[in-house]
Amino acid sequence: MSLTIADLYRKKESGEKITMITTYDATFARLVEAAGIDMILIGDSLGNVMQGRGSTLAVTLDDVIYHAQCVMRGCTTPFVVTDMPFGSYQASDDDGVRAGIRILKESGCHAVKLEGGMRCVPLVKRLVDAGVPVMGHLGLTPQSVNTLSGYHVQGKADKDAETLFNDALALEKAGAFSIVLECVPRSLAERVQKALSVPVIGIGAGPDTAGQVLVLQDMLGLSLGKKAKFVRQFGNLGDMVIDAFKSYVSCVKDGTYPSDKESYH
Repeated sequence: MSLTIADLYRKKESGEKITMITTYDATFARLVEAAGIDMILIGDSLGNVMQGRGSTLAVTLDDVIYHAQCVMRGCTTPFVVTDMPFGSYQASDDDGVRAGIRILKESGCHAVKLEGGMRCVPLVKRLVDAGVPVMGHLGLTPQSVNTLSGYHVQGKADKDAETLFNDALALEKAGAFSIVLECVPRSLAERVQKALSVPVIGIGAGPDTAGQVLVLQDMLGLSLGKKAKFVRQFGNLGDMVIDAFKSYVSCVKDGTYPSDKESYH
């Protein structure tokens, strides 16, 4: 039995922090569930970490549905949210409603996430009315990387902070069950969380939100290149995997693998 939105609200109200991590396949979904993590996000970050792209913009609706299907086959307990990718809702709210319904219908996940503030309010209302739970996403919104001129902390100026704050209030009023805040000052994230009754999930937003989310590959040391300031590596699987591959190569080349015990007779 998976966690529900009501369970997430109870965690927030009791002060128990909510844990969330991106996941893209059945193998890691099983491990995430075994670790007791509350929520899984099939993020459009799969464009970076799974497809090797420089941004999330090329990820398609078919892509996220495929990965969500894989995740759902690997776990039963976490509350699973799937990103609505760039192009699936920007052109019209009708497109967005169709995309949200398709994601839930074809993947079996529990909710969708979309990026944007006031402009997304009508779509959030329509999705919720149609039975599609919606998680909002404010601050650094990777689908708007070109408009934002890169990946930078958002909401530092007073005017920008006020816009983000009002966007968060509007998303909650529209029916969003939770909001992700990415790369915003700690004080702003704390202010938003105190003003909202729904859980705020932070990534690069300080410790005062109801929960945290990280990209799986980042926190396990599987990502290449420079890591963001907010990323803590809770393991270094990258070096472990390389060592395992090297050991495999060595054993194959020197004839010690497969051994007699690993052969059929």
